[in-house]
Amino acid sequence: MDHAPVDSTSLASVGYDRASAILEVQFRDSGDVYQYLDVPETTYRALLAAESLGRYFNREIRGRYEYERVT
Repeated sequence: MDHAPVDSTSLASVGYDRASAILEVQFRDSGDVYQYLDVPETTYRALLAAESLGRYFNREIRGRYEYERVT
């Protein structure tokens, strides 16, 4: 999945696959990549548009969607 770098102190990059509704996030501090499942495209777009990507991620994505770590 292609990632785009983002301007965030907590997130390094994000990617989204429309066909499978998977949001992929790389965290800046650890470099770890996680896939969040069944994320609507509107949520992905709102993340990119948020004033603070980290705050939006913590409020609207973390804990709301199933996820798995990408190895």
